[in-house]
Amino acid sequence: MRRTDRLFDIIQILRDGRLHRAQDIARRLEVSTRTIYRDMDTLVASGVPVAGERGVGYMITEAITLPPLTLTPAELEALNLGIAVATQIADAELQAAALTLADKIDAALPTQTIAEADAWKFAVYPFADATHNFTHMPVVRAAIKARQKLRLVYTSKEAMVTTRTVRPLHMEYWGRVWTLTAWCELREGFRVFRLDLIESAEALPELFVDEPGKRLKDYEP
Repeated sequence: MRRTDRLFDIIQILRDGRLHRAQDIARRLEVSTRTIYRDMDTLVASGVPVAGERGVGYMITEAITLPPLTLTPAELEALNLGIAVATQIADAELQAAALTLADKIDAALPTQTIAEADAWKFAVYPFADATHNFTHMPVVRAAIKARQKLRLVYTSKEAMVTTRTVRPLHMEYWGRVWTLTAWCELREGFRVFRLDLIESAEALPELFVDEPGKRLKDYEP
């Protein structure tokens, strides 16, 4: 398993909000406990809101204030999307400025910083090329708001390409990886898709309504 994929899988394990021991995560992902310790250090440095310590366990934390200024989730998202774009352009001065700005944001944020569904900040970047996430974001966001089905061409971590029709429910941001939680009609269940692995996203004319078992509140990580 590539390290980027393992980091993503760790986030998926932690997102239930419960305390998880490093040895249990290591057993689940078939790696050493020491590897999980290193991965946790990387996630914390990346700005993913993880709290915990070796020998006790780790969990996702909450909160979303930036003293002395309180930002809305959309405002904080816009700020950090701008930082992400600046780190990708071929201008060393702007790249350096984006990184120092991210550091200043990190320094201003309290210990418990970002709620699960609104994790927007950047620091050390464990995942590759955040700009890959942006390509399909407008279509996905519009479909979520309109409750419109999507047809996705998706490449899995195992390099398998499939076409899915999904009900898009929610987007999240985790340490440079954007994800889409959706009800997948192909698998007849909830699935979490990485936006950087979506090859194409097409909004379909078909709308959807809430059905028991297929709503975001029914989803359990």
